[in-house]
Amino acid sequence: MRVIINADDFGLNAYVNDRIFDLMSRRCITSATLIANAPAVEEAVRRVPRDGNCSIGVHLNLTEFQPLTPPKDIGILGSCLDQKGCFAGEESLRTAKLTSQLKKAIFTELCLQVEKILSLGVKISHFDSHNHVHTIPALFSVVKRVQRHFGIRKVRTTWNVFPPSYKASQSLILKKRIWDLALRHWYHTVTTSGFTSFAMFYDLVKTTSLNFDSIELMVHPGHLHFEEETQLLYTDWQKIVPFSTELISYRDL
Repeated sequence: MRVIINADDFGLNAYVNDRIFDLMSRRCITSATLIANAPAVEEAVRRVPRDGNCSIGVHLNLTEFQPLTPPKDIGILGSCLDQKGCFAGEESLRTAKLTSQLKKAIFTELCLQVEKILSLGVKISHFDSHNHVHTIPALFSVVKRVQRHFGIRKVRTTWNVFPPSYKASQSLILKKRIWDLALRHWYHTVTTSGFTSFAMFYDLVKTTSLNFDSIELMVHPGHLHFEEETQLLYTDWQKIVPFSTELISYRDL
């Protein structure tokens, strides 16, 4: 099985950056995604090895920090912001009425985020998103427009690997399969067969057979509540996996 280990929230703050760079240097991760409007994104990009083994993507963000859209142009995007002018969080976005005007404003904001990363000299490998907002069905066409605009043909799929205790409904499974098929076939896009967190994968492989050609494992170095998962990355975890694994980046997909 080909395995991508992606560190989300790259650029969130200096501590998160330090933890991600340590994992990069030890080859414990193979990919990372930058939050363009995060406080430490410039520092993160300055420290990225130009000949490194990790792919670097964009962590599209509509739930935290101030948008990159200039204040004079905020307009209807303001309905997604709090009183401080920052994105108001995941629940606010998921419950918003995503009108055509708001989708246009979101498209503009996401384009500004991608342009910011490109302006810093990054060769973008793929897209994913903060709080998985790119998988919101109503934003599917917006994400596809951003892909087409920048020629990005690799995108994280929807979360589709769950523990045995989680009884996903047939309706949810069907919706995820349809979304994945649409992702692949509308503006031909490459993605992994599976996607879950590293901690869930680590637990599942001990008791469950996983039949994927490729899988992306998400990690969050530098976050206190993910510290146990981060420590697992430093172990010889591949030795407990009952099948062969090959670590790859999004560039290899």
